[in-house]
Amino acid sequence: MYDVYWADWYLPSALPALENLFFSRLKRGTAVLDVCCGSGHVTSELIARGYVVTGVDSSARLIEIARRRLPEATFTVQDVRTLKMERCFEAAISTFDSLNHILELDGLRGAFAAIHETLFEDALFVFDMNLEEAYLSDLSQWHAHVQTDNVGLVRGTYDGRQKMARTELIWFVKSDRGDLWQRHRSVVEQRCYTEAEITAALTQAGFYNIGSMPAMQAGAAAELGYGRMFFSATASGRVQDRRLCA
Repeated sequence: MYDVYWADWYLPSALPALENLFFSRLKRGTAVLDVCCGSGHVTSELIARGYVVTGVDSSARLIEIARRRLPEATFTVQDVRTLKMERCFEAAISTFDSLNHILELDGLRGAFAAIHETLFEDALFVFDMNLEEAYLSDLSQWHAHVQTDNVGLVRGTYDGRQKMARTELIWFVKSDRGDLWQRHRSVVEQRCYTEAEITAALTQAGFYNIGSMPAMQAGAAAELGYGRMFFSATASGRVQDRRLCA
């Protein structure tokens, strides 16, 4: 469902912001780590721009789709909080509020530290995350996606006290047996972090030159940008294993 329904939604809306904050700062041939790449919606744009791309995601099924679709890239199944790579990268990117799926602040700190370990000194790291106003903007409204062989329903809820957002997904897939449809249901959780918490976690991980910009100010479309913040940071030489990143 993720691969089908979000394939053409994020990238067209975010492309101006990604151009301003990331693409315009990198030359062709740059080695880029696509963090939480999913099935490769943004990875395909990285490849089209001539970068040498490695994608990482914790979902084996989404990585399977990405490998089949994008044989030009390298993909690995890993949890970003414990990420270990055999090489280092000149830049990293994480899109579509993927890092909000890390539900504990210690986990976010661990993810930033692990990403930092994969980067050469002075490498660029750009990512976006949802802040609280994004979760408050569209509560409890069902959104339907209807196609000939599948129907999906999505709605979000938010607990402001616990800073936890939940997206409920129900979808029906037409089977090969006549008019029978198979029902699926999933609940996806996200944690709402403050801008100060995110910035502090980046600093603790060893990043510097940290900046943040509201997505719409960066150029993202309003339907995507409301409540979304883009962050950029530069990797320092601190903590890194210089045997890998020499």
